[in-house]
Amino acid sequence: MSTFNGLVSEFPDIRIDFFRHHESLTPPLACFLSHVHSDHLSGLETLKSPLYPCRINYARGIVEARQQTYKHLSKVIKPLPLESPTAIELQPGDFIQVTLFDANHCPGSVMFLIEGQGKAILYTGDIRSEPWFVNAITRSPALIEYTYGMKTLDTIYLDTSFIDDIPFQTKAEGIAELLRKVQRYSKDTIFYIQAWTYGYEDVWVALSKALNSPIHVDDYKLRIYNSLNTRAEPRPNSGAHLTPTAAALTGFMCGNTPQPGCLTSDQNVRLHSCESGNMCAIAKHPSVVRIQPVIASLPDGGVMQEVGIGGGGEDLEREMELGIPSWSDLQSLLEIIKALNNMPEEARGECARVLTEALASGRNLPLNINLSSSDGAPSTDLRRAILSIASNQSKAAPPRDCSEGGNETSLPNTIRFPYSRHSSYAELCHLVDAFRPRDVWPCTFHLEAWQSRGELLARACVNASRQLTYCP
Repeated sequence: MSTFNGLVSEFPDIRIDFFRHHESLTPPLACFLSHVHSDHLSGLETLKSPLYPCRINYARGIVEARQQTYKHLSKVIKPLPLESPTAIELQPGDFIQVTLFDANHCPGSVMFLIEGQGKAILYTGDIRSEPWFVNAITRSPALIEYTYGMKTLDTIYLDTSFIDDIPFQTKAEGIAELLRKVQRYSKDTIFYIQAWTYGYEDVWVALSKALNSPIHVDDYKLRIYNSLNTRAEPRPNSGAHLTPTAAALTGFMCGNTPQPGCLTSDQNVRLHSCESGNMCAIAKHPSVVRIQPVIASLPDGGVMQEVGIGGGGEDLEREMELGIPSWSDLQSLLEIIKALNNMPEEARGECARVLTEALASGRNLPLNINLSSSDGAPSTDLRRAILSIASNQSKAAPPRDCSEGGNETSLPNTIRFPYSRHSSYAELCHLVDAFRPRDVWPCTFHLEAWQSRGELLARACVNASRQLTYCP
C-alpha cells in the first residue's frame, strides 16, 4: 500500500493522496487526488465507494465498522480534464500549472505533472507502465519537453509497489490467457470473477464479449458504473462517458436505440462479479468456477498472488480497516496485547510496533477480515482484530502458489490469470529512463528492497552517479 505522506518538497503548499494534518506545517492551499483506492484517501472525505474504517468499542470488546460517505463534499471536488495544462492560483499571484495523464491503473486514475516556480515534478500515483503506455506517454504534447531532453523533471514520485526483478505479463497477455482457459469449459459453466476493487473493467468487457454473456453485479456496483455516464439535458438521448470503458460497461444510446453494456442486474447469466457479501444464489453454487487475478505467472508454473498491495489483493474482497487510534486507544490496545496468551512474544512486539506506526502515520490499519466473513454484522471481536494485525505482518512478500484445484482428469475449479495493475520493476525502469529526472522518490516504501533496488533506478536519472536515498 502507499506510504506517501502527501508532501512534495518542490511545492510545499500542496498535498497529494494524503490529507491528514501535519502539525508542524501550515494547511495546504490545494489538494490533489490521483484515484479512489482506499490507501490514497487518508484524511480526505471525497466521492468514492464506501470506506469502512473501524472504531473500537471497548465496552463491548469489539471493533465496529461504520460506512463513511462523502456526498457532502461533492461541491468542493473539482475534476480536471486529461492532458490539458491547467493554471491554479494557490494565493494571489502564486500559480502552479497542473496536467493530468491517465495512469493505466483503474477508472479515473491519473498522474500529475506539476510545474511552477522553476520546479517540475511528476507524481505517478498507482501506475501500470506497460511498454505501450510508456511509448504513448512520451509522445504526449504536454510531456515532449521532458521526454526529449529540453527540460528535466526535478523528481518523479514513483509507485514502487514492486521492485523485485520479476517480469510481469502485460494486461493484454493476461486477458488472452484467461480467455484461453475459460474456453476449455462447457458452455453451461458459470463463472464468478473475484474482483471487488476498481481496475478489472477490461477483464469484464473481454469476458463478456468472448462468452457472449452479460455479467451480473450487485446494485451498488451497477450504480457506481452508471455514474460514469452523463446525460445532456437538451438532448436526453445523448451523453458523455467519463472513462473509455463506461459505455461498454453500462450501455449508451445510438440515436434513439439503447445499446446495452456488459453489466446487468439479471442473475440468470453465466458470468458473475457480485460482491461476496451480497452474492446471489447462483454465484454461491459449489459448481461455480472462480476467476482470480494474480500479479504474474511464474516460469515454474506457479503464480504470484496479490497480498498487501494497496488497491490490490486485499481489495479483491472488501475488508475492515481499523481507524486511526488515539493515544488512549493505543495504550488500551497495548494492554490487551500483553494479556493475549496465545500470541508469541515476537508477534506482540510486532503488533505494538504496527499500531504505534499507524498512529504516527495517520493511516487506517487494514485488518485481515473481510466484511462478508463477519457474520452479517459490521463488527468483529477485538481480540480477533488484534490477531489479524499480527497475521498481516507475516505476509511481507506476495506468496507463490502453484495450485488451481482440480485434478488430472478435471478442469480446475479456480482459474488464475496474470493481471497486475501496478508496474513491474523493469517497467518502472523503462518509465524513469524515458524522463531521466534528477531524482526518484518511492511512494510505496520497503526499506530493504529500496536499499537493494533503488540504486539501480538511479542509473536512469540525469545524474547517474547520484545515490538515491529515502528519509521517512
